[in-house]
Amino acid sequence: MKIISTNVFVGPNVWAEFPVIRHVIDLGILEDWPSAKIGSEFLQGLIAALPGLSDHGCSYGEAGGFLRRLREDEGTWMGHILEHCAIEVQNVAGTDISFGRTRGTGVHGQYNMVYAYRQRDVGLAAGELALRLLMHLLPQPLQDQVDHAFDPAFDWPTELRSFVLHAQRKEFGPSTGSLVKAAHERDIPWIRLNEGSLVQFGHGKYQRRIQATVTSETRHIAVEISCDKEDTHNLLNDLGLPVPQQRIVYSATEAIQAARKIGFPVVVKPLDANHGRGVSINLKKDEEVAAGFTEAEAHSKSAAILVESFVTGFDHRMLVVNNKLVAVAKRVPGRVTGDGKHSIAELVDIANEDPRRGIGHQKVLTILEIDNQAKRLIADAGHTADTVLAEGVVFYLRSTANLSTGGTAIDLTDVVHPDNRDMAERAIMAVGLDVGGVDFLIDDITHSYKDIGGAIVEVNAAPGFRMHVAPSEGQPRDVAGKVIDMLFPLGQQSRIPIAAITGTNGKTTTSRMLGHIMKASGKIVGMTSTDGVYVDGKLSVKGDMTGPKSAQMVLRDPTVDFAVMETARGGLVRSGLGYQRSDVAACLNVSADHLGLGGIETVEQLAVVKRVVIESATQTAVLNADDIECLKMADYADVDSIFYVTVNPGHTLVKEHIKEGGKAIVLEQGMSGDMLTIYDNGLHMPVLWSHLIPATLEGKATHNVQNAMFAAAMAYSFDVDLDNIRIGLRTFDTSYFQAPGRMNVFDEHPFKVILDYGHNPAALGAMAGLADRLDVKGRRIGVLSIPGDRRDCDVADAARILSGHFDHYICKADDDRRKRGDDEIPQMFKAEFLKNGISENQISVIPNEEDAVAASLEMAKPGDLVIIFGDNSARCWKQIIYFNAPEQTGSAASIPVSAQVPAPFEEMIDGDSSMVRDSRGVRLARGDIEDGD
Repeated sequence: MKIISTNVFVGPNVWAEFPVIRHVIDLGILEDWPSAKIGSEFLQGLIAALPGLSDHGCSYGEAGGFLRRLREDEGTWMGHILEHCAIEVQNVAGTDISFGRTRGTGVHGQYNMVYAYRQRDVGLAAGELALRLLMHLLPQPLQDQVDHAFDPAFDWPTELRSFVLHAQRKEFGPSTGSLVKAAHERDIPWIRLNEGSLVQFGHGKYQRRIQATVTSETRHIAVEISCDKEDTHNLLNDLGLPVPQQRIVYSATEAIQAARKIGFPVVVKPLDANHGRGVSINLKKDEEVAAGFTEAEAHSKSAAILVESFVTGFDHRMLVVNNKLVAVAKRVPGRVTGDGKHSIAELVDIANEDPRRGIGHQKVLTILEIDNQAKRLIADAGHTADTVLAEGVVFYLRSTANLSTGGTAIDLTDVVHPDNRDMAERAIMAVGLDVGGVDFLIDDITHSYKDIGGAIVEVNAAPGFRMHVAPSEGQPRDVAGKVIDMLFPLGQQSRIPIAAITGTNGKTTTSRMLGHIMKASGKIVGMTSTDGVYVDGKLSVKGDMTGPKSAQMVLRDPTVDFAVMETARGGLVRSGLGYQRSDVAACLNVSADHLGLGGIETVEQLAVVKRVVIESATQTAVLNADDIECLKMADYADVDSIFYVTVNPGHTLVKEHIKEGGKAIVLEQGMSGDMLTIYDNGLHMPVLWSHLIPATLEGKATHNVQNAMFAAAMAYSFDVDLDNIRIGLRTFDTSYFQAPGRMNVFDEHPFKVILDYGHNPAALGAMAGLADRLDVKGRRIGVLSIPGDRRDCDVADAARILSGHFDHYICKADDDRRKRGDDEIPQMFKAEFLKNGISENQISVIPNEEDAVAASLEMAKPGDLVIIFGDNSARCWKQIIYFNAPEQTGSAASIPVSAQVPAPFEEMIDGDSSMVRDSRGVRLARGDIEDGD
């Protein structure tokens, strides 16, 4: 049993609406060994290793359901068991996830095993550890047969503990985690910016950031003051707030002298440390002060060490957010209570049996340990770890009350005295923190410090939230929610509008059109495309940037207030979406492209992948009503409205949709040409004649007419007024500088040249149709290829589609042959053209693209049309514009024009299809949805 391949999906994907990991696993001989057949010893060992599996409902939907699956009938297969173990291992580490799904790939013994995760490295490590556990639990005869590298030193408790510690290092800490949870509850998006606690809340220009509990609104000077204990002490003292006496020292001798002046007992601590690091308290002797100085020096970034009077009382953390006290916790150091029977070491073990205690921040409480500090306190008390304490005797294993070392917290927020509340708020305001913690010593927080005494011993920037969100006793406080409410007050936006665009062809042009319309409407647009990432019309990162990483580049940019996300198949298959949801999503078309790659073998499977984008929409789904695969997506869209796009005014479903008050944009024939017309709630709104859109070449480039219709529909869905839509479309053209490689026209030669990045049969067919419709006096010359990783049948389809539309075909190869021979693709095209009746003298094979482009330009005569399907668009364009065309006369006969008409709606659907009518309009009904395991 082994993992063949892995995908980490960072957002919505074909398996789930949230991040999941997919392993393709090969069971090998274990395909013949379901769980019941493996035996009861294996099942008992599995449940003993992961008792939490008994809570998994699986397909039964109730606790114990998975155990039933393991035992009933034949049991269940190892891939399914691995899924549940990967989930439970994460649960043990404190990651609360439950989704999983295991399905066959179609290959015998191989499965898609999918499970949720919260942090990438933790999720991957969970799958690996789960696999090792299952292999370790197999009976020895089976171990001898499986393909697995066994570790003879494998020890499950040790491995699990190591994993939990690894998970805690990788996962958010309690404070950051609580802030992320609070943001999620308020529907505020978040992005983790590093492997630590740096997090962005909100998108684009609305973003705010945190680093643990320091926010983007926290003043740097306030943090500096809080980190300087002397400055903090002086500020608070000058305001008349209660603080202990204090001295700064630079040596152990000075520390002893300061302690004598202040009066024993004293506290010795670093000037600039926090979270209790290097703090020694209740020091009563010179030698203790000297040892405390050494301890403080080890944790200090500066040479200065503080000696201050030791104030008695209980340790309280008072948390102030936005100048208001929001929580108070009484902190008690880790301790044990004697019973007259058990030793200190045994009492520690008994305390650690409390299910609330775990490793690090795994649980509400942290396990107690007898480490060096505990041993020192035990020795100072004249005890050993074997000492049996008398009944009721409390022994403290720590001198400080930090939860991370086993301390406990008791919530006292509701009983704090008003004077103490005011004191804490004044202290934090004096320092200038938006989020700050006051460490306050007092015997009873319900009484005023003015009556019974007390002192502020520290003011903390970046205070921990764990003691407040998960106290050992008392009511949890939503302190994280107070911080998020401060960063995003009521009415403050956190999301920028997101337009998501997918499809096989036309994505980039439509994205650019929509971006151009929105820019003309006053928006600062961030756009991802196959050309790169653009911000406000300027190229930020060059390359194919249609995956999740590029989407997050846009969402992280602090200037952007509108996002246009071109989303291609590759990123969806590899990693899913880079955003949780969009406002308006469009699918332009679905046709054969990239089939045979990434497990996508059919157009229907490709449509399921692209449907992920449509399912992300929350407001409007814009769909091509002339494409059956797009039509099928409508019923999967959980949106307010469906917006259909059709060039067929007689489209039956669209006409019914319009009658029901639905939205549509229709290409309607008129006396002066074709009019883009929007229908909405019974209104009929003409937008623009197609021939007035420069990108359509006077309406002849029908694929760009359709792209313009999609851009108009999406802009309208974002409440852009029709005048701005018209202006945007009329000022957008397909020049190389505005849309490189997208139907770029060059008219400066005696012949016309069009450069396009068409690379699949549908795109080539669209350009061939354009060649037919253009008024060409001479010949039509095509320079063509498709990528080498396409299937042989795709080459045949492309050749069939192009046949009869050009007078001469120059067959080339892309620069990257993608494991094909040097002239394999062009020779395949030639063979297919010959099969389709093209004469050999109409075909040239020139594998090198640069040579092929040069040959086409040399061949062209006045009045000819040259269409170049370029791989390296920049190089091709330079060849075109710098070509010195000779003076030539004469022309050749041209091919007659034959425009393509979309198939009628009735021919697209099968007899089993049914329609649904509701407030969104009319759509095709879908089949059943499969749930997780």
